Amino acid sequence: MDIELTYDLIGSRLCGIGSAVITYDRLGSRPRALGSWTIEFDRLGTRLRFVGATEITYSRWANLPRTVGQWRCEHSRFASRLLSIGPHELRYDQLGGRVRAIGPLEIFYDRLGTRPIRVRLPGEDELLPDDLLLLLFLVLYWEEEREAAAAARRG
Repeated sequence: MDIELTYDLIGSRLCGIGSAVITYDRLGSRPRALGSWTIEFDRLGTRLRFVGATEITYSRWANLPRTVGQWRCEHSRFASRLLSIGPHELRYDQLGGRVRAIGPLEIFYDRLGTRPIRVRLPGEDELLPDDLLLLLFLVLYWEEEREAAAAARRG
């Protein structure tokens, strides 16, 4: 099954994962809902804390996700990459460090290789399972945040 990722008119904000619509706050900077799930941030508004009923915890100093619900997150030795969330391993391309797969989900990028546009899940299912929808959203969100922070550091 192929799942289309849709973006706003400017092409900068992810607005849909298949049939799951992503809505944003009034300023358009923070996601507020993924389908029927409400998205909540911490008091400072900097880190995702809940997507629906699923709590996300972070390490104290490095600001890295530690858990997503009952699943533990594993990071590379120097914490530069998220390696897995629970039983779902993340795989990256060799050159750009982009996420290419999350467990059984394979991610495809646009021609420039800058924006994910499609996800493939083996099989004939009609809907993306909730756990994979959640993980796909989180990984794409965290990757976007990481890239924005790197661009800000570059100037």
